[in-house]
Amino acid sequence: VARFGRAPLGPQLANVLSALAACVLGWCAYAAYARLAEKRGPRALGEFGRQGALAELAAGLAIGAAVFGASLAVLAALGLYKIHGTREASVMIIPLAQSIGAGVIEEILFRGAIFRIIESSLGTWLALLISSVLFGLVHLGNPHATVLGAVAIIFEAGIMRAAAYLLTRRLWLAIGIHIGWNFTQGGVFSVPVSGTFSKGYFDATLTGPEWLSGGVFGVEGSIVAVVLCVALGLGLLRAAAQRGHFIAP
Repeated sequence: VARFGRAPLGPQLANVLSALAACVLGWCAYAAYARLAEKRGPRALGEFGRQGALAELAAGLAIGAAVFGASLAVLAALGLYKIHGTREASVMIIPLAQSIGAGVIEEILFRGAIFRIIESSLGTWLALLISSVLFGLVHLGNPHATVLGAVAIIFEAGIMRAAAYLLTRRLWLAIGIHIGWNFTQGGVFSVPVSGTFSKGYFDATLTGPEWLSGGVFGVEGSIVAVVLCVALGLGLLRAAAQRGHFIAP
């Protein structure tokens, strides 16, 4: 088997191809729904608008990485996160592929479809509430899932990423935040991603009470992450409101 560094290339290539295939199939399914159910053609998919797409995606990647980094920095300062060494850079390929697949598919489903469709009839606030709760409940099916972790995701990820979509009325910023957070968490710092173990660049351990560290579910379940993400989400919501992007029932 061909190798990249010291790691076999086969599993990495398979994960990359699977992630790309999932992204393409997800977009095709969404476009088909928009075409058949909503009578919208591909050019009418404003949530995938090309103008500013790269800038919004890049901003989202930076924001997701920065917010997770800030959360982990607090935990490290409290002595809960410790780095013991590093691994080959190639171990980051699989977490990156998984982050891209999850970021694209979940944002298409929860923000592009569920949030947007509910908002069109019930208004922005109810769409924000319903889509965030659904997003948290779905994660109860993850390995090592806890009620605390699901509630944390409702407040941090559900609100923050819906607010990112609401601000731009496109999915690129939300997708970028999702990918940036997941990859930095699992691919760089080796912290479990929503209960799923991830082997990243740093060989490290995360300890401490579940409410503070997130436990085996990951930093997503930490009160530190909830506070930082909710603060960012509220800031994005305020900016979206100033732009007049809220919809009444």
